[in-house]
Formats: sequence, structure tokens, C-alpha cells
Amino acid sequence: MKKILLLIGLLCLCTNLRAQEAVWEPVHIWDGTPVRGAHAVTLTPYLPEADHYGLPAFIVCPGGSYFWLDVEHEGVMVAEWLRDQGYAAFLLQYRTGGWFDFVFRSRATFGGGNQHPDMIADLQRSIQLVRENWQSLGIDPRMVGAMGFSAGGHLVMSAAELYGTDFLAPLGIETTVSLRPDFVAPIYPVVTMEQECVHKRSRRGLLGERRERNTVLRDSLSLEKHVRPDGPPVFLLNCVDDPIVDYRNSNLLDSALTANKVPHFFVQYKIGGHGFGADPQRFSDETRQWQATFLQWFKELLKSKRKNNEE
Repeated sequence: MKKILLLIGLLCLCTNLRAQEAVWEPVHIWDGTPVRGAHAVTLTPYLPEADHYGLPAFIVCPGGSYFWLDVEHEGVMVAEWLRDQGYAAFLLQYRTGGWFDFVFRSRATFGGGNQHPDMIADLQRSIQLVRENWQSLGIDPRMVGAMGFSAGGHLVMSAAELYGTDFLAPLGIETTVSLRPDFVAPIYPVVTMEQECVHKRSRRGLLGERRERNTVLRDSLSLEKHVRPDGPPVFLLNCVDDPIVDYRNSNLLDSALTANKVPHFFVQYKIGGHGFGADPQRFSDETRQWQATFLQWFKELLKSKRKNNEE
């Protein structure tokens, strides 16, 4: 256990002279724990140049319908962008149902496989490790948040709502830090598991074929129903012409955040589609603005947080 807690702070192996930045290897966040079959889950740090301290930290969660991960456009590119802005980013490759199950529905036949709560446990474990190792990482433990895309957006918003439930405890892992993210940014997120606008593939990927029709689980993981008034600030973004996740998912979440008076900023573009992540080649004229808009919102959030900490 002690080894995994030190790995993140000690894994800087070499220096990329061309980019003048540290090169970090993925951390297998479940190594040294009783959790089985989770060796593929990795958390890869993307940190700015040396001599950084007190940085806000982002855990980046790519999308992929809870069946696979778009690691490049919604993972690596996002983490590199955040790092280049001077922030600490950690790319989380969390557990998913997998391509084999997507095609053959193997969980329905054989049971088991990756399904809820595996994904939220992966994110909570990442929050735990980043917070516990804040000194060696040079981050601010009071500004650890998450940015997720599509199904990854559902995952980070789940962390913002379900932090009162410790999904690590049943795994025999003791947590000494808060599992509540300090901010979240769900980008074109999956939101509901029940309404007409549900993204059915993500629901199947998350719940598994044997539990897909479980009304209790559907309700418990429909984000619009469980927004907490004490939840963290939210940056929410989507496009009306999204052909994958119905734009009404974000409308539902916006309404719930407003009703519960949770500080949030909602950006909805008319044209932009889905899956653009941080890839300029996938941007529309509107979505080309989203990163600058987010950074403006986030800088105001930082200013407000720091002012409150000083008072």
C-alpha cells in the first residue's frame, strides 16, 4: 500500500529535452490493493515544467459509452492542453465494459465484467491518491477536480453527487481525505438513465446487461435526480446538434443545478456535434471557443476560492 502512495511522486523518469517537460509513466492505481482484475486502470500525470507548486489538479475522464475510451481526443489532448495552461492534469483510464462485451453481450451470458460501481471507484481512488500525494505532486489539495467527456462527463458528475458514498471502503481501502471533487466539468455528458433522451449504449455499458432494466439503479444513476445543494461548482457544455447524446441530457442537468442553487455555468452551442474533445480538427466555428470560455470561468473560480481561503 505504501508503495502505491509514493509512486505518483516518484515516477518522473526522464526529461524530454525537446518539449522541456517531465515525462511520467502511468500509475496502476490498484496495485498493492485487494482489488482484482483492475491492472489495466491507469492514472497518467501531465505536469508543467519543474518548480511548480500549489497547482489546481484535473482528473481527465475520456468518454466512450462506458464500453471503451477515446484516449486520444478526450484524454491525451485534453491533459496536454491543461498542462500547457499551467495546471496539473491526470489522465484516468478507468474500467469499461469493453469491446468484446459490446459486441457479444458477454456479461449477460457469463456475468461479471466491468460495471457500476467499478468506474466511480476508479475515479474516487484517483482523487484519493492525488490528494494524499499533494506535496510531492506540487498541487493544491483544495483544488482537485475532474473534467469528463460524454460517458466520462456522467462519471465526473457522479463523483460530484455521490461523494457521500465511499465506494473504496467495500474494497478494504481506508480513505483519509475527502472524495468530493472541488469542481467538475462535464462536457457533452450523458446525464439520465431513465428519461426518453437516455443514451442507451452508455446505460448498458454502465449497468451491465443483467441490470440494465433495474429501475432502482437507473434512478440512482440519473444525475438530474441527485444534484446536491452543497455540490461543487460545475462547468457544463454541449451542442444542440449532438447526434450521439441527446442535447436534452444537459438541459436536465442544468435545470437540476439551477433548482438546487449549485454554482454552475452552462454553455450550449448550436453546431458542434459530439466527441470533439480538445482536437482542433474536430471543432466547429462555435466549439472552437470552448477552451477559452472554460479557462475564463475557471480563472474566476480560482480567484473566488483563493479570496475565500484568505478570509
